Amino acid sequence: MAAKLNQTLLYAAILAFSVFCILPFVLVLSSSLTSEDAILQYGYNIFPRDFSLEAYRVLLVDASKIINGYKISIIVTVVGTLSSLLVTALLAYPLALKRVRYRKQLNVFTLITILISGGIVPWYIVCVKYLGLQDNLAALIIPYLCQAWNVFLLRNYFQALPDELTESAKIDGAGEYRIFFQIIAPLSKPALATVGLFIALAYWNDWWLGLMLLNKVELQPLQLLLRTIQSNVEFLSTSVQGAEIVRMTGGRLPAEGLKMATCIVTIGPIVLVYPFIQRFFIKGLLIGAVKG
Repeated sequence: MAAKLNQTLLYAAILAFSVFCILPFVLVLSSSLTSEDAILQYGYNIFPRDFSLEAYRVLLVDASKIINGYKISIIVTVVGTLSSLLVTALLAYPLALKRVRYRKQLNVFTLITILISGGIVPWYIVCVKYLGLQDNLAALIIPYLCQAWNVFLLRNYFQALPDELTESAKIDGAGEYRIFFQIIAPLSKPALATVGLFIALAYWNDWWLGLMLLNKVELQPLQLLLRTIQSNVEFLSTSVQGAEIVRMTGGRLPAEGLKMATCIVTIGPIVLVYPFIQRFFIKGLLIGAVKG
């Protein structure tokens, strides 16, 4: 009887926590479907007081730009995540091997990149003048190609793998690349999936690189495009689509609703991707926590 009661209380606690986690999303969705007048008068509510699609109509006035922003963000996220995960893993693996010469020095050098930054101006000069990262998709990918924090996460996981695996493979004549791609990588799926999710979120949510390195509007990722819309709501009334916006909204731009609508528009892909990797993500949360 006591065990059943404890189980019921556990399920109730998990349910309450789940509701607590989903509540902000419901609040954002409801606010995006509420008229501007209702938001200003009553604030944010779980259920729309005055249902309205004004925010989405304004957001999709020039739907082609939103679609193009989605395309750019998807390309950058997919290519960037795969490339960054490969580079990060290929750096983390030798840092985890005791037989690698100067391993400690390389670890310290990698750690320094977390503790010390060169500053925005030197970073910009290197990216634009020396690497040619301006007005191209590579400008949205290469600067985030290798993050030291992700390197150490993978390094800790690789260190937890038994050394006997690589030793037996070397005895059988396998080279370092074959050992990594055929033995280490398959055994590290939880860690790779977890770090891959972190990398994908960084690429998908980034607008800073586009702001700094892009001048062409057609190359702007979704996040930068929506940030520009939010930052210039008042300017929209004087744009080419200004008359259409005023006609749809009755003379008032849905500034608050527009903020919530942009959140809903950008969150979709990540919500769809997460269920496919959640089984690896749960295991990967303990990266490096247990050795052996």
